[in-house]
Amino acid sequence: MPAPADHIADLADFITASPSSYHAAAEVARRLDLAGFTRLDEAAGWESTGRCYVVRDGAVVAWVRPATAGPITPFRIIGAHTDSPGFKLKPRPTLTAHGWLQAGVEVYGGPLLNSWLDRELELAGRLVDRDGREHLVRTGPFLRIPQLAIHLDRSVNDKGVTLDQQRHTAPVFGVGDHGDILERLAAGAGLVAEDVAGYDVLTADTQEPRRFGLDDSLFAAGRMDNLVSVHAGVVALVDAPDDAAHVSVLAAFDHEELGSESRSGASGPLLDGVLTRVSGGTAEEVRRAYAGSWCVSADTGHGIHPNYPERHDPANHPVLGAGPLLKINAKQRYATDAHGAALWARACERAGVPWQEFVSNNAVPCGSTIGPLTATRLGIRTVDVGVPLLSMHSARELAHVNDPAALTAAVRAFLAGA
Repeated sequence: MPAPADHIADLADFITASPSSYHAAAEVARRLDLAGFTRLDEAAGWESTGRCYVVRDGAVVAWVRPATAGPITPFRIIGAHTDSPGFKLKPRPTLTAHGWLQAGVEVYGGPLLNSWLDRELELAGRLVDRDGREHLVRTGPFLRIPQLAIHLDRSVNDKGVTLDQQRHTAPVFGVGDHGDILERLAAGAGLVAEDVAGYDVLTADTQEPRRFGLDDSLFAAGRMDNLVSVHAGVVALVDAPDDAAHVSVLAAFDHEELGSESRSGASGPLLDGVLTRVSGGTAEEVRRAYAGSWCVSADTGHGIHPNYPERHDPANHPVLGAGPLLKINAKQRYATDAHGAALWARACERAGVPWQEFVSNNAVPCGSTIGPLTATRLGIRTVDVGVPLLSMHSARELAHVNDPAALTAAVRAFLAGA
């Protein structure tokens, strides 16, 4: 297993470099370039043997194809997603109200809304200029969603914070009537606002990732759902063997928090299209390759919350620091079956790391992941796993420092053929 302290420091750097899915894809690409991978153009012909990758918007698919691989060689895939809940910038984003400058934003995914209050936020994403060129931008600390003072709502601690998603989530970024968000974003790309023809820009918390607690054993950061899994996949793929009996793949999709239905999401054609081209076989040969393939869908899961134990299954209590989760659901919200459980046990045993099972309380239905989508679309046997968290979908989530390193070790063993 990688040293947890070094691994968590590298994960912190990865998260800091990835305030949006587009930045995450760019950071994955940067790391793959340093490791000798070749970036391919989807519109060009491919010589796909070796170490290659493609980027589509905020998604990346990368692979290691042995020279001996043929059209029916199976795939071993690590699936993850690059996006996280938050707020997305609307058209005509600069608003004025009662002497304040505010940003018009739309809720993206399912953020824990109150966790975004009273934090210094940045805007990050991509601009597209009138010539169709794409520019990554990030502002640094720029916005804040201010909470109402207790003096103006004396009962707030009794009734809780109730936020109207339209009226109460518009961040402030200045006072007066002079200031424009697009001008600020454009300047970061060396443009003027009139040059910007389109944009996909979201908010991100700017507080740096941090270790804390007894023996610095706890780790807090934004966007761990699901950058912790993307990071594990990149590290494992770089170390994947060149002489395996399978093609090793990392599929880091976008838009999972919205349901994955996009050209760069797990419900779209991206993975099937890439794998078909990497195989180079006929339709029948590709299906034969899929029949022998495996996907480990890595996404975060819930560790037991000490203040709300009744929300968890009474018999299965996954604990932070006790290893990655094997995620199980009778309704197939997770794709794990008995064969997948056995595969994950072998991978963890080979890696020398503990693992633990997660299943939901029957009265508290779980979310889902890309795992069932990949299994349904491609027919590839899939197992759902992930690092346990507290405060999932908060602006700042909580993990144990040992678990990301353990996940990385297990998926590395999976790519090694465990």
